[in-house]
Amino acid sequence: MANSASGMAVEDECKLKFLELKAKRNYRFIIFKIEGQEVVVEKLGSPEESYEDFSASLPSDECRYAVFDFDFITAEKCQKSKIFFIAWSPDTSKVRMKMVYASSKDRFKRELDGIQFELQATDPSEMSFDIIKERAF
Repeated sequence: MANSASGMAVEDECKLKFLELKAKRNYRFIIFKIEGQEVVVEKLGSPEESYEDFSASLPSDECRYAVFDFDFITAEKCQKSKIFFIAWSPDTSKVRMKMVYASSKDRFKRELDGIQFELQATDPSEMSFDIIKERAF
């Protein structure tokens, strides 16, 4: 099911794994990459993995899409969870790659129903854990 604007298809596994993250909490994070003309799952982070594990899994010179399930306790002592969509586009990645990821992002994001926040980052400081916490509260 390719999008005429970007020509990008989304592999069914992307949607299935996202639903598992959202409903069953099977994963802490999912990293997606564009391969050929299709968005595919690159890495699944287990529930025990941390935000640091997630950040370290993003390549320093290539674009990626990712979702991160952020668990936290509110001031009222309630357990909460927020799902972040992160568009990772480091300055050091190729211009063509940045353009492909940018033009396909909205179409891909629409396939993942249940995202609560979005971040765009070109370097790790733009998606630090402090920023995630700040956005969630």
